[in-house]
Amino acid sequence: MASIGRAAEAVTELERRRHELHGAFGNDAFGRLAEKAARFFGTPQYILGQTAAVLAWVILNSTQLHLGFAWDVYPFIALNLLFSLQAAYAAPLILLAQTRQADRDKLHSDRIDKGHTRLARAAKLETDKILELLQANTELTEQDKQLTEQVAALTKQIHALLSEQHTS
Repeated sequence: MASIGRAAEAVTELERRRHELHGAFGNDAFGRLAEKAARFFGTPQYILGQTAAVLAWVILNSTQLHLGFAWDVYPFIALNLLFSLQAAYAAPLILLAQTRQADRDKLHSDRIDKGHTRLARAAKLETDKILELLQANTELTEQDKQLTEQVAALTKQIHALLSEQHTS
């Protein structure tokens, strides 16, 4: 019966966590896409690819000017516009991914804190039990000492009585 109650609590906790994460851009496809995009923006492949594209853009527009093929001459205004457009989308996607990661980190931290609290309670309980056992052992040792002293005193008395009877 207790395991059914714990299972129900676990399901309720899981539903609560899902609800917390399922905000405007929670655990949905857009949020996952934002995380994939943010991960991609930080890869060497992306940086190298963007560098190659910019170099190609600049070289083509610089060398093809005399042929009339250049579509974005120096100071490369269209390239700047593309960078601005990219930044306008990349920044919010990265922030969204960071927010989602921060939420996951907080949930993970809360779980760890709950686990530590549970372990601390269990350790306190076991420590209290050990202290009780130590006190009981101390009391038993004291009783044993008293009984040993009583047996020693009685043995002396018996020895004294037997010695008196034997001498008389």
